[in-house]
Amino acid sequence: MGALRDGDDHGSAGGSRCLSGKITGWKYDLWSDGHSTRPGGDPSSLLPARFLDRGYGAPGGGYRGGAIRNSKPYYEIPNIKTDSHIFKGPLRISALRGLGAYANIFAIESFMDELAHKAGVDPISFRLNHLQDPRARTCVEKIKQNTSGVKPASREGLGYAFARYKNSASYFAVAALVEVADDDLVKLIKMWGVIDAGETINPDGLKNQTEGGMIQSASWTLREEVQFDTEHVSSRDWHTYPIFRFEEIPEVEVEVIDMVEEPPLGAGEAAQGPTAAAIANAVFNATGRRVRDLPINPVEKYLR
Repeated sequence: MGALRDGDDHGSAGGSRCLSGKITGWKYDLWSDGHSTRPGGDPSSLLPARFLDRGYGAPGGGYRGGAIRNSKPYYEIPNIKTDSHIFKGPLRISALRGLGAYANIFAIESFMDELAHKAGVDPISFRLNHLQDPRARTCVEKIKQNTSGVKPASREGLGYAFARYKNSASYFAVAALVEVADDDLVKLIKMWGVIDAGETINPDGLKNQTEGGMIQSASWTLREEVQFDTEHVSSRDWHTYPIFRFEEIPEVEVEVIDMVEEPPLGAGEAAQGPTAAAIANAVFNATGRRVRDLPINPVEKYLR
């Protein structure tokens, strides 16, 4: 997905050990069903409509543009190519917050950490090396500052991620501290967030929205998975489709950067994608193992 170039100051091990590596090319392919089959005035999007006398047929293919949301990195990279491959999956699709941004940002920000590790560069510094937007840089610098005193213990890891939602709405940087038990169950200890949504009309509301998005994303990332077979969806209750319980919710700390001279920006779905990547990057830092598939704690782990 990315290509590294040696920086001006590189180690003796060569390209893969460069200390100030920069990304020179980025090719990204994504595969996705459409997103959302809300009625929107079209009864064919409602399952019962097909049983009406006039007949409406099966629901359509959904909103294809949702799949490419945040598929282009918000970093200064000279050569970027993205290709989307839309297919019809086995399940009827519906709406989920963030649409394709959740998966795209998870992939991009996980890979940014991989490239930083390959280049031998701190993951925060690596991101800053590829960011020119001063508001983006401020969020990333703030999240580093807000976690500067965190010292992960054995089997603990601290991970970071950043994105600007839709590349045009709120800026959001996040850090996650996790603990990985001997049975590989991941426990979320604490999360930190820094959000710039332009001029802030309601600071408490913005914090609440951001905290809720982080917790929702953490539940998706660690627990939630629709299971199905050739006949039907088999996730039919909160046992087969587990979500976070109250005792699993970590401490969450959010800082709002109030840009009073800037217009307000959409902040409703800014947290979901970066939070997933921060958790996965924390797992890597705790265990040395890279997360490729979600959820990190599938149902089978809880049923042992």
